[in-house]
Amino acid sequence: MRLTRSAGSRPPGPDGLPFVGTQLSFLRDPYGFMTETAREYGDIVSWKDPGGYVYQLNHPDYIEQVLVQNNQHYVKGDLFQNTLRPITGNGILNSEGEVWRRNRHLIQPAFHPERIREYATMMTDFTTETIETWTDGETRPFHEEMSTLTLKIVARALFGVGIDDHVDTVAAALDDFMLASETLSHYVLPPGIPTPSRRRIARARERLDALIYDMIEDRRANPTDGDVISKLLEVSDDAGTTLSDEQIRDEVVTLLLAGHETTALAMTFSAYLLSKHSAVEAQLVEELETVLDGSPPTMADLEDLEYTEQVVKESMRLYPPVPAIVREPVKPDLIGGYEIPPGVTVQMQQWVVHRDPRWYDDPLAFRPGRWTDEMEAELPKLAYFPFAAGPRRCIGDRFAMLEARLLLATIYQRYHLELVPGTELDLMATITARPKHEIPMTIRER
Repeated sequence: MRLTRSAGSRPPGPDGLPFVGTQLSFLRDPYGFMTETAREYGDIVSWKDPGGYVYQLNHPDYIEQVLVQNNQHYVKGDLFQNTLRPITGNGILNSEGEVWRRNRHLIQPAFHPERIREYATMMTDFTTETIETWTDGETRPFHEEMSTLTLKIVARALFGVGIDDHVDTVAAALDDFMLASETLSHYVLPPGIPTPSRRRIARARERLDALIYDMIEDRRANPTDGDVISKLLEVSDDAGTTLSDEQIRDEVVTLLLAGHETTALAMTFSAYLLSKHSAVEAQLVEELETVLDGSPPTMADLEDLEYTEQVVKESMRLYPPVPAIVREPVKPDLIGGYEIPPGVTVQMQQWVVHRDPRWYDDPLAFRPGRWTDEMEAELPKLAYFPFAAGPRRCIGDRFAMLEARLLLATIYQRYHLELVPGTELDLMATITARPKHEIPMTIRER
């Protein structure tokens, strides 16, 4: 790929090939492409893909302008919709306007701090149940284990149902969606063309729908006071019109996907990093032994588990489960001296900003202890944004942080995890940064 300065009013950036632009370079090495583009061209970069121009923002101030200050000027955009809508429909991740505001308001009580506190014991119990099936010396597919565990937790917490008998169905459907959405044809060809990857996604949706619609019918017959499906079934507009089953289905699938995927990845990356940094693991275990004294972690313990939280934060800095955020302007904006016109895609990459030496000393080092109050006070506001920011900040951020800390504490007070030699962490770049291959861990009892 030849690199030149762009002419005209667009920011500088790499040239690409006819029709596909820089898409091939991006798909060959997405994380390297994002990083090298920022390093070569600076805080605002433009490059072209089959859908048009992409403006990559690499400075926290510019990202804050899009996500917070001028957020009303931006929507999720066609790229995001074309990727996500085939599986999630019009859920709160990708809906806009009044639909998004109404449904987020309905779902918000499930993530109220007081409600989240009620989930803590269940999270620990589910984790204990999982690790009690582990045997000293055996090797486990750790990402798969964490995906199954977090899927059970989110289903119980948000929908009040146990899905043990259906975990394989849900996990396989979501895996198929993630793998299919990474293919080049998925991004290059118009959405209406039935490519193999899109047919795969359609089959995944059919399997999910059969389960989700059964859940909706069960909740219609047996409503509860607290679960999300019951709340969505209650709502009606001024004319008395209720949400359709399809609208409720979209929210349920969205919460299942978003509610388990990112935490499973945070746990996988934390375990991977700990396996490579014995001194960090030793400090973590010392804290767990001192604070917990052999008892399971509770909500009351979290204030004293400072290093445990630092491990999670540092893991999500180096390996953000969502590596990039996209937006599309609906009216012109001015960022860094460049006009951002409607029709372009704006990308803000946690992967790049979280590893920028301007904000982090020795940025590629895994150093949880860097997360002091003083360091966070000096950090630019959006130099760290694993859960995005502004009105569209992840609705489940507190839920995810609670879950990650409790799961990490429960596992590491009982086990040491050894990464199988030769395992490489090769990441996909779809909606999330999930491993292309399993991360096998050998279990060792403490």
